[in-house]
Amino acid sequence: MKTITIGMIGAGRATELHMNAYQHVHGVNLRYKYIYDTDLKKCSFAKEKYGFEQCASSLQSILEDSDIDVIDICTPPFSHKEIVISGLKANKHVICEKPLCGFFKDGNTDKEVMLQQVIKDLEEIEDAVNSSKSRFFYAENFIYAPAIQKAAEIIKAKKSKILYAKGEESLAGSSSPVAGEWSKSGGGTLMRVGCHPLGAIIYLKSINSPNIKVTKIVSDIGCLTKDLSEYEHRHIKARPIDVEDHATVCLTFSDNTKAVIMACDSRLGGSKNYVELYCNDAMLECNLTMNNAMSTYFLDEDGLDGVEISEMLQTKCGWNNPFVSDEIMRGYYAEMQDFMECIEQGKNPQSGIQIAKEVTKVIYEAYKNASKE
Repeated sequence: MKTITIGMIGAGRATELHMNAYQHVHGVNLRYKYIYDTDLKKCSFAKEKYGFEQCASSLQSILEDSDIDVIDICTPPFSHKEIVISGLKANKHVICEKPLCGFFKDGNTDKEVMLQQVIKDLEEIEDAVNSSKSRFFYAENFIYAPAIQKAAEIIKAKKSKILYAKGEESLAGSSSPVAGEWSKSGGGTLMRVGCHPLGAIIYLKSINSPNIKVTKIVSDIGCLTKDLSEYEHRHIKARPIDVEDHATVCLTFSDNTKAVIMACDSRLGGSKNYVELYCNDAMLECNLTMNNAMSTYFLDEDGLDGVEISEMLQTKCGWNNPFVSDEIMRGYYAEMQDFMECIEQGKNPQSGIQIAKEVTKVIYEAYKNASKE
């Protein structure tokens, strides 16, 4: 059985999600050799928690190690482009968290300028992917969620045409201290979480139409929480400085079908993730979270300090739908299983450079179009 040696870049929340998924991967042996983060305390903690052999002294030391088969990039998106290209040039397979890249300067910059810079960066990344013998994997977990995979199976079997798709990820903000800054995040809720349903819908549209493209975008993007008093703001973590906390994006595809993507940072009660497909011969509803695999009711939170119920939940009291096997339901396990099998068998992943490129381009075209309103 082949052993795949991993170098992890980053030691934050995305690393936690990826490492939880790696624990379920079967059919290949995984070796966790390095983890690297500029925050040495976080790096040391993650090393012990996940069983890495050592904390790397630098990114370059990982890239120069011939033992490393793949680097897993779980850093903030402003660092993605440089690390992706460096990894591919070092002949390492590359896993990159969403979003692939973006514009990381003042959020008040003209959105056309942003779009053109992002297109240039995407082309550079794609050139690096195409000129490398190594493979690129875009870590869009929604694509691998069981509900999305089942929808893909049905659409392919029935040769269904998706006439209208609707997808949403909404929650009560972000745990990241820099989520409100364009220079660190490359955008707000559309960039940060709207990319999830967008990626899933683009993937599903491509099942029966591999060359499908978005040809028209109408977008309404803004900020809902800036005028709230501190008291009114008490349950919402979103603190936008120069980014949006709400986005509704209407898409037209090259086959004249439609989709709507919604993302919002003022959704209380836990994260809401779904994709709905209105087909010519079927109706498919994919609920990722909250789903009703389990329901709980608590009068108090005694003894629940270390028990996760769900993401971005303000209180565990009352009725809730807990995350059950979240690494499976939201696609993280199947994502890493696919990536590791592709490395072992020399296959291309379901989520690669084309989806990453289209998602990023659509997001920045949506920003540009909204700025003209």
